[in-house]
Amino acid sequence: MNLSSQDHVAEILNVEREQHGVPERDPIIVESWLRCMNEHQLDPTVAREVWILQETLLREHQERMEEFMHTARFGLESLYRQVAGMGYVVLLTDPKGITIDFMGDPTFDNQLRKAGLYLGADWSECYAGTNGVGTCISTGKPLVVHQSDHFDSTHIALTCSAAPVFDPYGQVSAILDISALKSPLSKSSQHLALQFVKLYSHRIEKANFLKEFGKEWIVKLGSSQEFIDVDPEYLLALDGSGRILGFNQQARLLLEREVPGRHQEDLRGCRFEELFECSLEHLEKFVLSRPADQRSLRTATQRRTLFAQVAPPPRSVSPSQRANSVRRLSSKPSLVEELTGGDPVLMRHLERAARLVNSNVSILLSGETGTGKEYFAKALHRHSTRADRPFVAVNCAAIPESLIESELFGYAPGTFTGAQAKGKRGLILQADGGTLFLDEIGDMPYALQARLLRVLSEREVLPLGAVTPVSVDVRIISATHHDLVQLVHQQRFRDDLYYRLNGAVFELPPLRERQDFSWLIKKFLGRIGGSVAKVSPEAMHLLKRHSWPGNLRELSNALEFAAAVGTDGVIRAQDLPELFLNLPSGRLVDLHADYAHSLYSNAKSADHSLSTSFPTKECSPAKVQSPEAQHLETALSQHQWNASATARTLGIGRATLYRRMNRFGIIPPNRR
Repeated sequence: MNLSSQDHVAEILNVEREQHGVPERDPIIVESWLRCMNEHQLDPTVAREVWILQETLLREHQERMEEFMHTARFGLESLYRQVAGMGYVVLLTDPKGITIDFMGDPTFDNQLRKAGLYLGADWSECYAGTNGVGTCISTGKPLVVHQSDHFDSTHIALTCSAAPVFDPYGQVSAILDISALKSPLSKSSQHLALQFVKLYSHRIEKANFLKEFGKEWIVKLGSSQEFIDVDPEYLLALDGSGRILGFNQQARLLLEREVPGRHQEDLRGCRFEELFECSLEHLEKFVLSRPADQRSLRTATQRRTLFAQVAPPPRSVSPSQRANSVRRLSSKPSLVEELTGGDPVLMRHLERAARLVNSNVSILLSGETGTGKEYFAKALHRHSTRADRPFVAVNCAAIPESLIESELFGYAPGTFTGAQAKGKRGLILQADGGTLFLDEIGDMPYALQARLLRVLSEREVLPLGAVTPVSVDVRIISATHHDLVQLVHQQRFRDDLYYRLNGAVFELPPLRERQDFSWLIKKFLGRIGGSVAKVSPEAMHLLKRHSWPGNLRELSNALEFAAAVGTDGVIRAQDLPELFLNLPSGRLVDLHADYAHSLYSNAKSADHSLSTSFPTKECSPAKVQSPEAQHLETALSQHQWNASATARTLGIGRATLYRRMNRFGIIPPNRR
């Protein structure tokens, strides 16, 4: 323990002995220190490493907060733009202090993870001691925990500014925090950071409130008539009889001042007329039918003047319209049914994606070439409310760099020599109202990424040679086979654009890892049409043992070739391209014996696992030298090559397990 850490521990222990604060410490910090020692039983002399949750546990926390995270994402992006380049990381945690979303410079990933400024970090006060997130949860108040304010000496280099986000019922639903690895010594240097966090926590809270009560009467109140329409301070939700259903935190504090002694539980159910000098009938006149200066009312007790805006609930859908909608939906397969025949990895992705089809959350699809990223994007578009609007696909790698700007953004008449006389409407504007699919986004020239970022953040396009920007409403889905974080490290991809695109990330599994191979064969044959109805067992065996470097695209080409060559409606082994036979002169010498052997192996596999009935010793490949590879193969062997059980034991996802096996060249016994 270094000298500064010793001094820090001595100060905390002195506070415990004296049971009172010291002049240079805020009372809220001293109270937290005492709480850490007396209630949480933490020892200040023991430095505790940051706890990062395993991926499976983190996913459970994220899934519980999924809808809220989608609502909050734009707030996180906006806040990060304000502090980007200043060394800050933006964190969003759940009510238990688990970091469920974050934004920071990806080039500092290792340092951020070590410091706990990372996805999955546990910042609860009972574990990490006094810190921005944990102490904010305990007090329900925005605060700065600066350097040696932290209880644990592990964190005294950090500065953290945090603010609670309340749900419409007055409970803390999340914590918004910005933290930095380094900062000036003075705590006052973080005053502006705290104001930013408070501002955006209120914005997220309001957005969540409006989403929660989108079908009710919404009353917006504020002290300023100029800002009531754009940034109201107080929000109330009313039912049809004028009773209060919910409120934002500022409105709760206002109402508690109006009715002293009544808490948030008592305020819900109160009639609006009890708290304001305004009848429900009179309130209906405030539905934007008057100028703001004529929409004033007063509180009932303190007679404070406020300006109001009222939003009625949306018109209800008629029974006939609802029935027609249901019929349209039931006439087509679900997103899951359309894209997989039961592959568990893909099903998990699709179940999450199905909840995002009608949101404006940007989606990033990653995966090897040919894994079906564009087909995935088109399916999302078809199942959304934008289905009757354009789906515009842009291959950022295929358009010449000299033309990509004019292709994407368009140009005004006479912008350059050779331009069309009437100008050109760019691909982004062509997608207005629909979906813009940016394929191979990692290959977009760096100089154009800033312009694309403006389109995504401002929702407007400035064509080349034009003066006035044009508003555009597009859903952005992008795709890449690159590691974008690695490109950010190499300064070939903008970090702010990366965070704008990765609202939801789905990594599509390669064909060799998919467990619905037979379903895919049937799907492709149905698409090819003609007289081909099935694949012989020998041909199916050859198809399954192929490594498929080209993934779905290669499978489609192989089946089209075999269907054209084959006869009598059956694809046989000899109909496949020469590459699949891999035998001298195309002869199928030992194919039947090999196929019979594989039948026995596959019959013993359970639940699409990697298990096999053959003894591991007989089937094990040459010994792998890497200790990590040996550990992985040992774990697989102990679980009889069951992928699900092995992944659970190692605390990783199945997709990660498959990637590691592929990297180390570990082949399951039933595929050797």
